[in-house]
Amino acid sequence: MKKTKNACVIDPSESKPIIEIVEKKNINLKFILNTHHHYDHVGGNNELKKKYGLKIVGFKNDKDRIPEIDIFVENNQTWMNEDFQAKIIHIPGHTSGHICFYFSKDKIAFTGDTLFSLGCGKIFEGTYEQMFSSLNKLKKLPSDTKIYCGHEYTLKNSMFCAQYEKNNKNLEKKIFEIQDKIKNNLPTIPSTIGEELACNIFLRAKNLEDFSKLRDLKDNF
Repeated sequence: MKKTKNACVIDPSESKPIIEIVEKKNINLKFILNTHHHYDHVGGNNELKKKYGLKIVGFKNDKDRIPEIDIFVENNQTWMNEDFQAKIIHIPGHTSGHICFYFSKDKIAFTGDTLFSLGCGKIFEGTYEQMFSSLNKLKKLPSDTKIYCGHEYTLKNSMFCAQYEKNNKNLEKKIFEIQDKIKNNLPTIPSTIGEELACNIFLRAKNLEDFSKLRDLKDNF
């Protein structure tokens, strides 16, 4: 929040860069929001909580896997604080307890390792069916929703999409934009739901069988 300088951090893999930004900008860090329990998303939890006395929010079924968790949320719940409001969307597949934090007023969704720009996460604890269903949930968000994902694999993902959708003009345009951003040392994130629907081959899969084949191909790409 710009007025109060209250803030949340999403999936801090480590504490040091977060602390540097908080101190530099004099931010009042209030919450950690964890999309899932993997260490590269919760590695900074302990130190940040110790330093700032903040609260950690995560999925109720992952209460034994998210370090220092304080607030348990569940599917379709709206998590609210005086400064923040996010709908919780349970999106299993990558892990069984994976969630998305959807800030509808800000038109922002934090999709963790379920939906990447031009890709989707590997299936570790879930099934192809669960991941396909989870992506279909995210597809229903408004097209102008900004997508902030857990990793910036955009360029490599674009190469995979291009290999299997050679005549997608939207994808061609997107790849040009990605290359231009990288050349100018700019991030390729956020994307939007609209861009992903037009370009992301995993969101464009017509059925579970097609999706499953694509996911297998990507695992070996």
